[in-house]
Amino acid sequence: MTNRYAVVLAAGQGTRMKSKLYKVLHPVCGKPMVQHVVDQLNTLDLSELITVVGFGAEKVQEQLGSDSHYVVQKEQLGTGHAVQQADDILADKEGTTVVVCGDTPLLTAETLQKLLDHHEAQNAKATILTAHADDPHGYGRVIRGGNGQVERIVEQKDASEEEQAIQEINTGTYCFDNALLFDALKNVSNDNVQGEYYLPDVVEILKDRGETISAYQTPEFSESLGVNDRVALAKAEKLMKARINEKHMRNGVSLIDPDQTYIGPDVTIGQDVTIYPGTVIEGTTTIENDAVVGPHTTISNCHVGAETSIKQSAASDSRIGNRVQIGPFAHIRPQSDLGNDVKVGNFVEVKKASFGDGSKASHLSYIGDAEVGSGVNIGCGTITVNYDGQNKHLTTIEDDAFIGCNSNLIAPVTVGRGAYVAAGSTINQDVPSEALSIARSRQTNKEGYANKMKSIKKD
Repeated sequence: MTNRYAVVLAAGQGTRMKSKLYKVLHPVCGKPMVQHVVDQLNTLDLSELITVVGFGAEKVQEQLGSDSHYVVQKEQLGTGHAVQQADDILADKEGTTVVVCGDTPLLTAETLQKLLDHHEAQNAKATILTAHADDPHGYGRVIRGGNGQVERIVEQKDASEEEQAIQEINTGTYCFDNALLFDALKNVSNDNVQGEYYLPDVVEILKDRGETISAYQTPEFSESLGVNDRVALAKAEKLMKARINEKHMRNGVSLIDPDQTYIGPDVTIGQDVTIYPGTVIEGTTTIENDAVVGPHTTISNCHVGAETSIKQSAASDSRIGNRVQIGPFAHIRPQSDLGNDVKVGNFVEVKKASFGDGSKASHLSYIGDAEVGSGVNIGCGTITVNYDGQNKHLTTIEDDAFIGCNSNLIAPVTVGRGAYVAAGSTINQDVPSEALSIARSRQTNKEGYANKMKSIKKD
């Protein structure tokens, strides 16, 4: 099998974005554009993937990590010059190289695979990924000969009236015979208005040498979208969102209103899950079968079990079991682990806490830095007082304990198995198993005191 390589062009500053953030790091559906591109390429059988970085190089490398190798384009002198930066790594290798822009987040692995297969089946030395545009204005037109091979690419400003009527456009993604690519790059000139070295000139050089130049037309014009400003970024977001939502619906997920549902590209959702409007599901979240999410719920990097319901709440970086009820208006903060059949009700905040099976905190509580056993009932207004001003401390509530309303559990403290804490107590010592702990002042009634206070106010 022919060796295959990829070069991702990600060195441009992207001034039209008018942003401090490096262009290819702008997110589409929660993932940076260049990460979309690299993720798709890495599903192919590639021998080498190289990202050309320039402005913001360190941040791009931090984002992609070991997903790519890197070369630096110190001066932005055009796309041809950018590919040349990979010369030391690729120039002496035989095989096929695909060149992709880092600001084309909608390109799919399926299209790139078909491009590579077409290129090799045609025994071409260069193949252009093209698309049909209903309105091709502004794009380079692909001129084919009678045999279907590419004769040339004509830019909008250079196209005749007849050529401007052509609707097959150049997407800016290419396949090349690797050795011929780097040989031809040596002959690319910067004799143009911009003084830059353009990658499409390689196609013309190879054509003049009598080499076969082919084109593969993707049926999805949307994949050709390059993001250069905030308007295009919004278009990419909308298209990506629609693509992701359609995939989930075809896999058996019910989206009540797809236009108002936002699902990240790395989210996994089981069958017969129902998602209500206003829901955002991000990161590497997994939702198991028959769960119900939303409305107006945000879930990030969580595992959500089967038949769980999360309504009008937020959860992040946590594990949530089966048949759990969360919300409305609950907050599951990072490093929480909720067992099966747990209830976390309205206005309950859970942080770095575990709940055993069947435990409940139904309303108006804060449970942070805690280990809660199974079958525990936590009454309304309970707080685990976990912070002493310098350090966080652990609260342990063992199986089948009952915590009365408006209790303060001052950590570190343990409430034993089956113990009761009376409502309104402030607990700062361990409670033995099966004990009742009461920690509040004895009630005192002063007869007639209210009338006395009223008379003072009148005076």
